[in-house]
Amino acid sequence: MFTKIHSVSINWLEGAGIEVEVDVASGMPNFCIVWLPDAAIQESKERVRTAIINSWFFFPWTRITVNLAPADIKKKWPSFDLAIAIWILWAEMGFDKKYLSNSIFLWELALDWKLRPISSILPSVIFAKDKWFKHVFIPMENKDEASLIPWINIIPVEWLDEIIEILLRNKKPVIAEPMKIEDIIDLKCAWDMIDFESVLWQEQAKRALLIAASGWHNILMEWPPWSGKTMLAKAFASILPKMEISEIIEVSKIYSVAWLLSKREPLVFKRPFRRIHHTASAVSIVWWWRDSRPWEISLAHKGVLFLDEFLEFETKLVEMLRQPIEDGEITINRINASYRYPAKFILIWALNPCPCWYLGDKEKNCICAQWSIEKYRKKLSWPILDRIDIFINVPRVKIEDFDVPKNKKSTSEELKAKVEKARVFQLERFSWLDKTFNSEMSNKEIDKFCA
Repeated sequence: MFTKIHSVSINWLEGAGIEVEVDVASGMPNFCIVWLPDAAIQESKERVRTAIINSWFFFPWTRITVNLAPADIKKKWPSFDLAIAIWILWAEMGFDKKYLSNSIFLWELALDWKLRPISSILPSVIFAKDKWFKHVFIPMENKDEASLIPWINIIPVEWLDEIIEILLRNKKPVIAEPMKIEDIIDLKCAWDMIDFESVLWQEQAKRALLIAASGWHNILMEWPPWSGKTMLAKAFASILPKMEISEIIEVSKIYSVAWLLSKREPLVFKRPFRRIHHTASAVSIVWWWRDSRPWEISLAHKGVLFLDEFLEFETKLVEMLRQPIEDGEITINRINASYRYPAKFILIWALNPCPCWYLGDKEKNCICAQWSIEKYRKKLSWPILDRIDIFINVPRVKIEDFDVPKNKKSTSEELKAKVEKARVFQLERFSWLDKTFNSEMSNKEIDKFCA
């Protein structure tokens, strides 16, 4: 007996439709899954068999062949468990097909027939909506994330027997109530950040960061330690403009694939701020070798990537950043596939000028040899420097200057208002171009708008 059902596989950030075809035939008992399943899907045979038996349904001891079509797409993640289980049960019980032709089924089965949450729910639901599917059956724990996508019925289910009640006994499913992103943006955007009002003096650095936030420019801050470079970088996130709804969906898809969304934070409502330690490897920052999930430079998309102690990073990592900074995306070519993730971020570099940290300091002498300084700064190659728009020195503030008049303090709220105003101006300027910020202008456009 041959049947098929619909599911979704995620190819980088986009969904790909998968038809789960099941054939239950007489013969020697065998359970086979074919057409490019990865190891997790191959193991689903045991999960499906055990879950069906533990839920007191009959598992057919016959020849079962599962085909995941189309054949040219590598299938990843254990999200096909339910689709396989439903069709095996349908072959034995013959329930109504009215939900099967226009529905997507996404979840992993536990051995006690509970439905476990899975990653990549957001891009999967968006794919189902774009392809005009009517229903998406998902695990209960993924409900908040999925219900933010309008114009499609989200049916959260917790146990395998619940889905059987819906399909076999025509029980009316409980459809999740849609949530509007606009209604919860302001609530979710309230978060703790360093205010620029807490950064004393450093008005020149604040001005440079204001320009960087307004035009989406990369910026490098240099000076001996304890001058406030890290504090300024952390406060920088507080003046970035609010994310548009399209940006929220785009960034949330990345975090959904990386499995970084939760019930408490079903979407990414604030611009990401990713700070990387200088001991991190190039692999951990650029791409995750095991399953090609997006990693640090993609998780910083539409936000900030902060590299503190920049000259302490591996030279290989520094040079690998050249292409993502230039193109706003990272492309990973593997033997069997090519992956492309967006990586449009503001890059903030903070560095000390020499190995002993005190070159150019007015209070402490540098003890480094000239050759040592040249070797240390060699990582600042011309291709890297060419991708930095703003260079600033951040001098130390003397303790006697800490008591500064209030009228000299710039708050994050004031600076953010200026950034928002500059962004509106840029959107009007580039309304006829496929650009958003000044940093994206070509030489011809610079001559037109800036000369």
